Amino acid sequence: MQTRNKVFDDLSQLMTNAMGVAQGAKDEAENAMKSMMDRWLADRNLVTREEFEAVRAMAQKAREENDALKARIEALEGKGDA
Repeated sequence: MQTRNKVFDDLSQLMTNAMGVAQGAKDEAENAMKSMMDRWLADRNLVTREEFEAVRAMAQKAREENDALKARIEALEGKGDA
């Protein structure tokens, strides 16, 4: 009876170790894939969301300033005609 328990204990330990190895391999594969994707994206000169939003805000501000200056020029030209 004790031999049977020993076999089950050994089998249980083997399965536990196999699960640990499988989890480690999964984590290693995920890390390798993430590193590869990060390098691939960096090589493509893509911008981050934060950089995009900053440039977008700058462009919006420039448009608003341009519209204000255009309105001012039109007002000054109108005064000169009168």
